[in-house]
Amino acid sequence: MADRDITGTASGGTDRTQISRHARAPSADEAQHAAIAFTGVSKAFGAKTVLDGLDLQVDRGEVFALLGANGAGKTTCINVLTTLLRADAGTVRVMDVDVHADPAEAKRLFTVTGQSAAVDAHLTAAENLVLLGRLSGLGRREAKERSETLADRLSLASFMRTRVGTLSGGMRRRLDLALSLVVPVEVLILDEPTTGLDTRSRQQLWNEVDELARGGATVFLTTQYLDEADALADRIGLLDHGRLAGLGTPKELKARVGEDTVAIRAADGSHLADSPSDGTVRGLASALEPWVEESPEASVSLHSPSLDDVFLTFTSATSPH
Repeated sequence: MADRDITGTASGGTDRTQISRHARAPSADEAQHAAIAFTGVSKAFGAKTVLDGLDLQVDRGEVFALLGANGAGKTTCINVLTTLLRADAGTVRVMDVDVHADPAEAKRLFTVTGQSAAVDAHLTAAENLVLLGRLSGLGRREAKERSETLADRLSLASFMRTRVGTLSGGMRRRLDLALSLVVPVEVLILDEPTTGLDTRSRQQLWNEVDELARGGATVFLTTQYLDEADALADRIGLLDHGRLAGLGTPKELKARVGEDTVAIRAADGSHLADSPSDGTVRGLASALEPWVEESPEASVSLHSPSLDDVFLTFTSATSPH
């Protein structure tokens, strides 16, 4: 797993994927050993094709983020993965279980946190957790112990006796994540989990997801927040009109759209030059050397390719709708 800096930008640590894996159908062996594998998956609603031969593999123990504009097919992808929709063609496997051939077995392997908090507002946080534990087959004592463990793990202990309807949006989303973990599973699916949350609540939820990943869970994440994908994901896939348009680590994707650029401006603000840089101190010094004597009062700024640049490069300007 890649080192991640969850303050909002990816760290410079060693990427877990050194060689880019471009969009292609996973081999039979790869699909068998993947946590999630889409192979040739298509889905249409009437004349509108939403997923168009999607090929995608998520490795075990990986945090994978799927990005795309509204209407690109992200939610349909989640619905097919979680058996809510049946694909028109192709196969989807979770830990080598075909989700359509054996949906009951597949559902034992994953849990889903959707775009809205699936909690009962009239119950307390503790009652929600214990109730779901009991419905999932845990005994009364085991359900209570599991709820207390999750409360400590997700910083919910001080809110356990509070009626959910009075909790903030951030606390409700954290409770929703706890509910997803009542019965431990190998794959956690998060469909735009921080939509509508404030900055602090998003950061707290990122921390929890990062801890889950460090514990060995496979996380499949859809999001519209590019900084979220940059902070959390080992690899990112860009979905465009139902197809995978780009795939790689954040660092790889950024490298494909450009390089670091040193912009030099005169004291009056006029543009003097742009120089490429490899991002090292030596590279920066080399770019600045000609200007030290010629324009010692000049100002310098460094621009690095961002996921915004990646998104605009790999996705279409026109909406799928």
